[in-house]
Amino acid sequence: MQSEKIHGQSTDGLPQPLFKGLGRPALASAVFFMLLTGLAYPLATTGVANLLFPEQAQGSLIQSGGALVGSRHIGQWFTQERYFHGRPSATMGSDPQDPAQTIAQPYNAAASGASNQGVLSKTLLDGVAGRAQAYREVNGLAADTPVPVDAVTASASGLDPHISVANARLQAGRVAQARGLPVEHVMQLVEQHTSGRQFGLLGDPRVNVLELNLALDAADPAGQAAQ
Repeated sequence: MQSEKIHGQSTDGLPQPLFKGLGRPALASAVFFMLLTGLAYPLATTGVANLLFPEQAQGSLIQSGGALVGSRHIGQWFTQERYFHGRPSATMGSDPQDPAQTIAQPYNAAASGASNQGVLSKTLLDGVAGRAQAYREVNGLAADTPVPVDAVTASASGLDPHISVANARLQAGRVAQARGLPVEHVMQLVEQHTSGRQFGLLGDPRVNVLELNLALDAADPAGQAAQ
């Protein structure tokens, strides 16, 4: 006579295999949700994104002369006088000389993050003061010239690709002189690459540094070739 199963045991007292009790539905549920959330959902969202927003889904990449030069959403570290400079970046990375140690690596997209220094941090205050002095010296400004906050502080991500319009305008003279271009022409490029508030309400007008610098190179091919 076939015995009845009660709570994983047969009526004759012999335990049933776990897989035939709770194990089988648990395993089936785990496999189902793994396929659903780990495979089907990512594929579906990626497909929809590529269909509706192909440029953004591919990283908002920028190409120049047939070569990939960066992304609209990740800043780059410019230091030459002929280019507009982005805001400071607090990102870190492994020291090539000693992988066990970390060193400053501005705009390291693999280690996005901020310094986490508070407003009363002496390290932060000293750093801001030093950056403000360096900013004035590099751009030929008077010692009492107000410096935009984005010129002396890092963003929360360390990868902000934009600077404020005020920041760009204060750098225009230095860039124009380094390239031998009229200041008016450089200011025109700044205006052309200024984005307004999102939906006309959110944020402040801003300038994408990489796009502006690429426009400068296009306007000054002789200077770019001499770089």
